[in-house]
Amino acid sequence: MTATEFEPALTAEEQALLPSDDDVRHYAEHGWYLSKKVFTDDEVDALAAAAQRYYDGERDRRLPVRPPKLAYWEPSKGPVQRHNDYVHHEHDGLGAILRKPLIGAVAARLAQADEIRVFQSTLIYKPPISGEPSNIVPWHFDKHYWASSSSEKMLTAFIPFHDCGEEMGTITMVDGSHRWKEIGADDTVVRHFADRDRSQLEEMLAENAAYNGARIRKIPMVIPKGHVSFHHCRTYHGSGPNVSGRPRQAISLHLQDGDNAWREYPLSDGTLAAYNHDVLVRRTHEGRPDYADPDYCPVIWRHRAQQGG
Repeated sequence: MTATEFEPALTAEEQALLPSDDDVRHYAEHGWYLSKKVFTDDEVDALAAAAQRYYDGERDRRLPVRPPKLAYWEPSKGPVQRHNDYVHHEHDGLGAILRKPLIGAVAARLAQADEIRVFQSTLIYKPPISGEPSNIVPWHFDKHYWASSSSEKMLTAFIPFHDCGEEMGTITMVDGSHRWKEIGADDTVVRHFADRDRSQLEEMLAENAAYNGARIRKIPMVIPKGHVSFHHCRTYHGSGPNVSGRPRQAISLHLQDGDNAWREYPLSDGTLAAYNHDVLVRRTHEGRPDYADPDYCPVIWRHRAQQGG
């Protein structure tokens, strides 16, 4: 797949912003990629303004039911780190910008996929309170929570609303960890990091690094405004406290390739791995949750051959 194959859907200026072949090789080796400036300042400012309207209570629609593990900050929860899922679905101002085809085209190049759909979007607000425990996100990788997804190509775009450096508690990658063979972890890892002991997750990271003969190399992503950090679904990542004096605001846009589908993944307690989508999305003909439901998982990029020319 080459950059020129995206030509019908992207301008020449946008094509120039796609990852190069060297960038794609870097992503395959290291598990992360820092994009060129793929959002204009106006687009980023529009995201920030839409996020504020969202926090003020503006919604274009609501989820019909509340999934069991929904992240959904409300003012009553106070000045903790805020996480709000499904913002692309509930708020059209956010959703329209997040569906920018260029973001999907970048993800398609990195994942070597013909189609990219939204999997989830989480609006994040990390307050400038260095001692706030919720501000520290311990080491984890996203595939742990996506065990009911069949794909190993899923990835996440981290989109800050401003320049985002170490002092803000930026997202930090464990370099190359997506290629590690995982050991020493039972299927309780499907529990979200917020429900787990932080020291246990640190120990898990160290054990897996040692087993793979790897050095733990932490890469803080210094992200200029308009640029986006991408990481593979098996790349360990986390973040530290925000000591900058101003909020760190961003969206984690989780993305799935076109081949991803619900799969039966039994856990040791006899239940099946599940995701919040499972109580929301339509069903396939076989009665399975449809992770291609356009209401919740819209397509943001398709390869030209699938667009009909």
